[in-house]
Amino acid sequence: MSSQRVVIIGGSSGIGLATAAHLLEKDYRVTITGRDKAKLQAAAQSLDGDLTAIAMDAADLAGLPAAFEAIGPFDHLVLALGGGNGAGPFATVDLADVRRGFERKTMAHFACAQACLPYLSKQGSITFVSAVSAQAAMPGTAGLGAINAAIAALAPILAVELKPIRVNCVSPGVVDTPWWDFTAERRKQTFAGFAARTPVGRVGNPGEIAEAIAFLIGNGFTSGHTLICDGGIRLGQ
Repeated sequence: MSSQRVVIIGGSSGIGLATAAHLLEKDYRVTITGRDKAKLQAAAQSLDGDLTAIAMDAADLAGLPAAFEAIGPFDHLVLALGGGNGAGPFATVDLADVRRGFERKTMAHFACAQACLPYLSKQGSITFVSAVSAQAAMPGTAGLGAINAAIAALAPILAVELKPIRVNCVSPGVVDTPWWDFTAERRKQTFAGFAARTPVGRVGNPGEIAEAIAFLIGNGFTSGHTLICDGGIRLGQ
């Protein structure tokens, strides 16, 4: 039985919530955070195990030191913050929206990783969750790609700078989560289009990304690595 504690920033839905469920099954002690208190409470009620839920806004950079002080000592940090800002054709993408994407996702990842350090075990790890837009050449994702590539770039740098703390990144492809806030019909059509371009013939599910995150948490000989879990969509099918 694991006695290690994992803090999941953005753990109230999607990949973060799936990761919490997966780690609880492995007997980790898990703390999830989220901005929306009602959503966070609903997520907590859906989970079984040694769970704590704490409301916090990871984009409130000034409040992060106090937030991590309230969390206290822990072993592993997972940054599963989503963000859809910055999408659109390069020639016309809204630059203010791209800036918001950097502020709400890239800066939040960066600042959380910094603020957690006084409380993170030296034998522990940090796992960033980026996105395959950082590795794939998909038209219309220049803003998203830049935002996520900046996050992925942190893993090798911090793996060396923060050693022996292990620092890694997971880069998911198209995954069936609430991030795709479409009507049912549009969602079905969108996923069918992505599935046709993906070698495995389908989109992913949050549990598959959770398994990748759990591997990076548990494997003590992996650091500075970005694990791409995308069904092969980056290969340009």
